[in-house]
Amino acid sequence: ALPAAAQAYSPPRTPDGKPDLQGTWTNSSITTLERANASLPLVLSREQVARLEGQRVQQEVAQNSRTSASEGAPQAGGNIGGYNAFWLDRGMKVGVVKGEARSSWITEPANGRMPVSDEGRKRIGVILSKRGEDGPEGMNPADRCLIGSRGSGGPPMLNNIYNNTYQIVQTPTHVMIDVEMMHDARIIRMEQAHKPEAVTQWLGDSVGHWDGDALVIVTKGWNRWHGDYEPVFLSEKATVTERFTRTGAEELTYEFTVDDPGFYSQPWKGEM
Repeated sequence: ALPAAAQAYSPPRTPDGKPDLQGTWTNSSITTLERANASLPLVLSREQVARLEGQRVQQEVAQNSRTSASEGAPQAGGNIGGYNAFWLDRGMKVGVVKGEARSSWITEPANGRMPVSDEGRKRIGVILSKRGEDGPEGMNPADRCLIGSRGSGGPPMLNNIYNNTYQIVQTPTHVMIDVEMMHDARIIRMEQAHKPEAVTQWLGDSVGHWDGDALVIVTKGWNRWHGDYEPVFLSEKATVTERFTRTGAEELTYEFTVDDPGFYSQPWKGEM
């Protein structure tokens, strides 16, 4: 059940009477899609939250430390390092969903991991075996800047190491979600039919409707190259259903279900 405060919350409304989801939002967080530590429960204790957030502070301090002048230049051809923490936006807090501190966005299966099927693993293995940087054909679509990295474009829309903001704009007939990473723009047509199967898109074909005060978006029809896009691989058989509910003045509750027999042994769900 939602906390009492969320149940009592009355969202602002657009001129046509729908909940107003518009504005700029962020999903920056320590919490990630899958549960990295299998020993953790879905709902974390205060002590577990304090430990994880303390570790993130230590990481930030270490990543912002100055390079020692005594180290000298990196070895030719070696690793020269990447961005320091100033340029990143990994988030400093554990994600809180429905009043609970969460160790993963995935809620089903209970282990907090994507239920990749045996066939899905084979398919992913073939994809990864073709990876290379000799030309664009072997590169991840995100590395080619065709789509936002680390699942940020979605659906489902996941937190990245930076560029974690989303702008939502509503009209009675469309909803637009502008993703900061790569400036992907998701155009959701309201109360319409999906496009023919032959018409595919990088972010899929998204059609929305209102279920009470929740915006429900059903997406199908991904470009076939989207199957190369981790962490959530999606096949031509995939359907992703999302629910956006305004649960506070500065909070949206985002729920999603991934149903894709091309890669997964069962439908799986998440919340953020």
